[in-house]
Amino acid sequence: MTEKRQNSRIDSLNLSYICLDENDVKFQQGMGRTLNVSETGILLETNFPIRPEYKVLLTIGLEDDLIDMQGRVIHCKGGKDGKFETGIQFLEPDEATCQTLKNFVRQFKQQKA
Repeated sequence: MTEKRQNSRIDSLNLSYICLDENDVKFQQGMGRTLNVSETGILLETNFPIRPEYKVLLTIGLEDDLIDMQGRVIHCKGGKDGKFETGIQFLEPDEATCQTLKNFVRQFKQQKA
């Protein structure tokens, strides 16, 4: 299978998320497990589907750092054990957040080598 991603993916940790409707009103929140993460997005496992028309606010724990990110759903499908897998693309992260993500990806790759 040909890889379509621009950035390599790495394993990550659990995170909290909040879903906002089209009027930016919070309607759903919970904890999810990050199946993988890159500089441009994550694959998130949740107990219920997240619809593509909603924004997702994420707080990601990367080692000792917490990063607040905003994203949009690219796809959502059924996963293992009745859970759902949702691909989320990050939206306009600030420079400090981008640098933290880049550092984490670089450190993880070094550990795997």
